[in-house]
Amino acid sequence: MRPDFNIVVIGGSAGSLSRVLRLLPHLTKKLNISVILIFHRREDEDSVLHDVLAYKSEFIVKEVEDKDSIMRHHIYIAPADYHLLLEKNLTFSLDISEKVNFSRPSIDVTFESAADAFGESVTGLLLSGANADGVVGLEAIRKHGGKIAVQDPRSAEVSYMPQQAVDRLAIDLLLTEFNIEDFLNLVNRK
Repeated sequence: MRPDFNIVVIGGSAGSLSRVLRLLPHLTKKLNISVILIFHRREDEDSVLHDVLAYKSEFIVKEVEDKDSIMRHHIYIAPADYHLLLEKNLTFSLDISEKVNFSRPSIDVTFESAADAFGESVTGLLLSGANADGVVGLEAIRKHGGKIAVQDPRSAEVSYMPQQAVDRLAIDLLLTEFNIEDFLNLVNRK
């Protein structure tokens, strides 16, 4: 089953939240998308992440629970210590298998499952971070006909993660402070 909206998967680690908070006010209900966020975070962190994200966006913000439906105009947060998988029937699955790139949730795991489930309907965005998680997943999105974007490493708090993607992949868009409209056009394409 193909969604009648586009799927945006955003992954990041150290330093990525500030970029997401700058992007969220631009996500309006004019966009025909659903957003999935994968952050490297510890299970024991007492976080106000949901509230901070909800304050910045018109979209409904929800931490994913197993078998939740994927719906447009929602921002879904991968729960700590679970891999987040997107299923072809427009639901999520949570998985507690081994860490990938020292991480659970792994950006690669979510990106790869999104690519497999929804192909050209997917846009992946990789942000600031200190390991290479996400690069293999972006490659999978590209191979399945989706679009890929990466935060400009020069603007990242921790440039290693986006730099790995830039060095290894053909990127559709290098996201800067000045081309957010270009990113919105990329994710809301028909």
